[in-house]
Amino acid sequence: MRQFLVVGHDAPTDADFSLDDIAGGAGRLDVLCRCVNSAFFLSHDLREEVQVHLVLADEYTVSFDGADLRRLNPDERSTAALIKGALEEKGEAIGHQPVETSPGVSLYRMGFSATFDRVARDATVVQLHEDGEPLVDAEPPEDPLFVLSDHNDFAEAEADRLAEEADRRVRVGPKRLHADHTITVAHNYLDTEGYERY
Repeated sequence: MRQFLVVGHDAPTDADFSLDDIAGGAGRLDVLCRCVNSAFFLSHDLREEVQVHLVLADEYTVSFDGADLRRLNPDERSTAALIKGALEEKGEAIGHQPVETSPGVSLYRMGFSATFDRVARDATVVQLHEDGEPLVDAEPPEDPLFVLSDHNDFAEAEADRLAEEADRRVRVGPKRLHADHTITVAHNYLDTEGYERY
């Protein structure tokens, strides 16, 4: 299982945003949508062994499970519609019990710390960061949980938690990449067993 936890610092926590303005009026939700699409889509196929967890402003988490995922299309607007649909049903999520809002999509009343606790239990935690060690020097992890931030840096509490608990801190290349491109590189690294098999 490959997991990606993406922290959306400016992400909406209400469903009152327009699907026609996800790059502005929805707090750069477009960044998170691109991360979801990069995590799941292959050419004419979907990665079933992937889960993505989007932390929205440290209040809610929308989780996508590739094994059950339906109605995901390779465009930002349809992904944003799934997130909007999840937020419309946030009142049904009680405590840490999620509400499934679409096949393979669930909303939790959890911020970063609780989500990290939930998804990191049996995973190798890998922080993707431009100051990390080169990815090519790292052994491909078993059951990785890649943790990355949106267009903002990690908040101090998030960075402290990752400094304590991440098994590895890696960068995917010599130049800073967008979060969604970083996910694509991480997938390619794992698909090729550390660039050793094609």
